[in-house]
Amino acid sequence: MADVLIVGAGPTGLTLACDLARRGVTVRIVDKSPGYPRSSRAKGPNPRSLEVMEDLGVLDAVLAASSAPLPMRKYRDGVPVADADPYADSSPTPDAPYDRGRLIAQWRLEEILRDRLAGYGVSVETGTEVVGLTEDGTSVTAALADGSTAGARYVVGCDGAHSRVRKLLGIPFRGETDEEQVMVCGDVEITPGVLDRGIWHQWFDGGGGVMLCPVPGTRAGWWFQSGPERDGDGRPLAPSLEGFRRLFARHTGLPAGHLTGATLLSTYRVNVRMADRYRVGRVLLAGDAAHVHAIAGGLGMNTGIQDAFNLGWKLAQVLKKRAGTELLDTYEEERLPVAAWTLDLTSERLRATLEAIREPGGGLDTAITPSTTGLDRGYRWSSLARPGGDGDVRSGDRAPDAPCTEASTGAPTRLFRVFAGPHITVLGFGAGTDRALREAVAAHGDAVRARRVYHAAAPEPGTAAVVAGALHDRQGLAHAAYGIGGDTVVVVRPDNHVGLIAGADDHAAVRRYLDVLDGVREQDPMSGAGMVDGTRKG
Repeated sequence: MADVLIVGAGPTGLTLACDLARRGVTVRIVDKSPGYPRSSRAKGPNPRSLEVMEDLGVLDAVLAASSAPLPMRKYRDGVPVADADPYADSSPTPDAPYDRGRLIAQWRLEEILRDRLAGYGVSVETGTEVVGLTEDGTSVTAALADGSTAGARYVVGCDGAHSRVRKLLGIPFRGETDEEQVMVCGDVEITPGVLDRGIWHQWFDGGGGVMLCPVPGTRAGWWFQSGPERDGDGRPLAPSLEGFRRLFARHTGLPAGHLTGATLLSTYRVNVRMADRYRVGRVLLAGDAAHVHAIAGGLGMNTGIQDAFNLGWKLAQVLKKRAGTELLDTYEEERLPVAAWTLDLTSERLRATLEAIREPGGGLDTAITPSTTGLDRGYRWSSLARPGGDGDVRSGDRAPDAPCTEASTGAPTRLFRVFAGPHITVLGFGAGTDRALREAVAAHGDAVRARRVYHAAAPEPGTAAVVAGALHDRQGLAHAAYGIGGDTVVVVRPDNHVGLIAGADDHAAVRRYLDVLDGVREQDPMSGAGMVDGTRKG
């Protein structure tokens, strides 16, 4: 029996599977599709999802297979009228190394995640459809379409907007579908050389529009979006190759024959819906199975990836009996409000975009705002959040990055490298935090990575006064990012959100908080587990 059965092998399910597998959780991931889809669909990870990809160890592969977001060229009546780069005024900062997302076909991102998952000995089981669920209090049995069954201690439905898992649970999917807001989409081939592949082309006119975005890693592949053709009664026609050619010619003014192929055609309607609950007993929902919204801003896939990153460590802690099942309650508590916010934001951005394209020069850049980066989403309302901290960063917020050096060698590093992996991070700013760091490791062993963080006035690398494994905040950027004044302990959750900011003398608060995340476990006093590089004196 698997620890977790994941239903659906898109980016949400694959992210969850990778996160669980690296934590030593046994995973089975199934998908009803007979093979791996080749649709480009979602445009790529936003900055917050890139941070997740870095933590999972796949960022280099994502960067190699993707491109930076492209400038957008807007046409009116076939004539270019404006270019726009939504990221022209943005740049990376010490606390946020990714100021923009990456453009990558969804099928390629899924390939990268499947390869990572294969490294843990797990592969996706295609052509495997779940048709029933039965829970007995300690496990869940999934009935499969071929008549067999699959048992697991928990099941997570990552099976999209039409989720069978959600329907089997009887969870309402409240909201609305706008039957008038219709778009046809698909992967198309355009004769090479006809269009500049360094541009996202957008033609708008009184009769509708066509948008063509080049697919990175292909010679002639483009992602096609357009208003549909309609019949004499105004009903949208089903997408087809010939229909795409007519739309292409009508709006671009280019010969229809330059659109040489079209696959994975679909009709998109604006759905704004959200599940009432994310969990029923041992079955949970994530991604589009829990929420769908307007595509403006590109938050659909990204919200699902971030659902998975929130859920993975919590499931692992419960399965390993390092936390009670109440920790799973915080998944819905934290992510459901984010989904509600996302529905509101994307609906507002869609309205603004539809307004903008009525005028020459308007385009999809209107949908992009600082909020679509995902970097400002935190959980200050959560029961896992604690009072404390005098700066802008508070418990529940995304944990900022900062460049540092290894105090013992002077080698450059970053806080994100310290956070990366399946552990809780405890940062000690100032000498007064040594006791809290020692106690954290003594009580929680390798579940905790403890690091002293020296300020710029600390001893030079290589001197005897340096704590082995500690960090040197030579530029003061880590202290500034977390609003550190005096000696302070910062606990960072496994999903890289701030858990606790406490004074160095508040040992009880640090102990209590770590016990919430990782339970109370006794250590063999002779094992030496109470000492790690981050707290052992050099």
